[in-house]
Amino acid sequence: MSHRNTPLFRSLVLGACALLGGCATLSESPQQQLELHAILDHREVGGVGCLLSNDVGRWYVVAPGRVTVTRSTAPLQVSCKKEGKGSARELFASRADTSSLIGNLVISAGLGVLVDRHSGAGHAYPQVLTVLMQPAPDPDGVGEPAVESRVF
Repeated sequence: MSHRNTPLFRSLVLGACALLGGCATLSESPQQQLELHAILDHREVGGVGCLLSNDVGRWYVVAPGRVTVTRSTAPLQVSCKKEGKGSARELFASRADTSSLIGNLVISAGLGVLVDRHSGAGHAYPQVLTVLMQPAPDPDGVGEPAVESRVF
């Protein structure tokens, strides 16, 4: 009788498979695709150059657009600008991806959580990012006249 047919061997193999299969974030890609939009005066602005960065990398995208970033536990900094229109700076927090976290706790006794803390694979940024741009200063200094409010 071969040792591969024993119930103990089959149990060990099934247990190993369950352990590896349950660690979704251990094998999950640390990459995440995001959609970015820039808003100025309650309207979406096209052709806005944006730089996204966190502690593991930097990415460039023209908004509105999509970009793939590397997940991290650190916040994602977004800096956008369009000449003559305006600029924006926003910070987006990374949150624990609870869908894979539950599987890790139940099946792998939390082993994946320890790895996720360092790799960021168990964290995610919001899928859709919206930055609010501030209007560019008028280069000529000539704009609409200032309205004065006098109280008599």
